[in-house]
Amino acid sequence: MNETVNLSEASKKAIDAWLEKYPEEQRRSAVIPALHIAQDQNQGWLTTHLMNEVADYLRIPRTAVYEVATFYSMYDLKPVGRHKISLCTNISCMLANSDEIVQCLKKRLNINFGETTPDGAVTLKEVECLGACVNAPVMLVDRTYHEHLTPEKVETILAELE
Repeated sequence: MNETVNLSEASKKAIDAWLEKYPEEQRRSAVIPALHIAQDQNQGWLTTHLMNEVADYLRIPRTAVYEVATFYSMYDLKPVGRHKISLCTNISCMLANSDEIVQCLKKRLNINFGETTPDGAVTLKEVECLGACVNAPVMLVDRTYHEHLTPEKVETILAELE
């Protein structure tokens, strides 16, 4: 994981596909997908250098990129594991016993929120909302939603990651 990795040509091409969807004066509209593309090319996290590359490529102020990258929990500003588990602990999930899921994950992975397992396999994140309240409790594993969680379901999901 290189702190000064540049935006790859493949990433620029993918960003260009997003830029085609917006008028020239609204290039800022592509910042969210551009950050996803940049993060994906860098093993799941964004460096300051890479965020600067995105801003420069989009021709928007760097602060506009930083604001997005630091606001949304889907972006990581430090290295993450090969798998990222984001668990919602907001009110809907809490009322549906997400505390039980929190304890299950922390015990099974032997880490706390914001940490990565020693083998680099899994990073555990607490998030404010995953937008699937009706199916609470909910977690996002990489890019797959898992809903109506129980400790048994969590154990099965974790076993499939190994």
